Amino acid sequence: MADRLYIVVPCYNEEQVLPITAQRLKEKMNALTDAGTVAADSRVLFVDDGSKDGTWKIISALNKEDGLFEGVKLSRNRGHQNALLAGMFTAIERADVIISMDADLQDDVDAADEMLDRYYDGADVVYGVRSRRDKDGFFKRTTAEGFYKVMQALGVDVVFNHADYRLMSRRAVEGLKQFKEVNLFLRGIVPMVGYRSEKVYYRRGERAAGESKYPLKKMVSFAVDGITSFSVKPLNFIFTTAAVLTVLGFAGLIATITLAALDVIPFWGIVLSAMALFTGLTCACMSIVGLYVGKNYMETKHRPPYIIEEHLKGGDKD
Repeated sequence: MADRLYIVVPCYNEEQVLPITAQRLKEKMNALTDAGTVAADSRVLFVDDGSKDGTWKIISALNKEDGLFEGVKLSRNRGHQNALLAGMFTAIERADVIISMDADLQDDVDAADEMLDRYYDGADVVYGVRSRRDKDGFFKRTTAEGFYKVMQALGVDVVFNHADYRLMSRRAVEGLKQFKEVNLFLRGIVPMVGYRSEKVYYRRGERAAGESKYPLKKMVSFAVDGITSFSVKPLNFIFTTAAVLTVLGFAGLIATITLAALDVIPFWGIVLSAMALFTGLTCACMSIVGLYVGKNYMETKHRPPYIIEEHLKGGDKD
């Protein structure tokens, strides 16, 4: 007997692309059920992450028209990662397997077939990995690939060129529920769940409609969250830097006093330059420490990652 699949799709101000996405996912789900790959009562779950446009109205209309579609509305905007988590934890109440993907259709929907094949072969987690980034501009491609390389260099277990297009079995999601972090970075947490994992490579396309919801500011914030959530190497770097600067500063002080005494260089010029350098480095180091302190502060509050305002459940498919 085929397992019940839920496709979880976080949405934030996606009214332009949502009708296109719904139609494409309906075609894919019908093909999977007709082939007997997934159960007939499989569903598509849209999660409205506090959208300010007509996203929820479209989700509600889709739910009324076709029992294939379910909807979850969060009480306010909580960010992509929390919205994804809300959808997965809601879906796992009925699902045997979950596939998460973005609403913009840049993820190749047809890759879901191979993901399910790997799942039935015994994989609990299947990562959708971009085979190439030719659709991205030079800046975005360079910074994105650089981010993954930095994460790996810092010892974080992430899958290179994998975003949030992935399949997870029921027991993998149940394992994920045991992680209680407030500062979410699922690309780093999911590999920590363990279990057998596989990769499926696909070519990422362009947005079907609308604009990207991840401008440069959000991408930088996301990268900082990922690094500080899974690695303390930046703190170790501060210690090493401090030790090196102490030695260099002591040596420089002796050299400066000696050269000033010989009237080779003005003493005040060296002092001002050294003060400016060390002040800048000190502020940078304090900022890194502050990031970790701030994250610990938020973790101690134990605030809920999301609050569900409304849940539209599916029914018989038309």
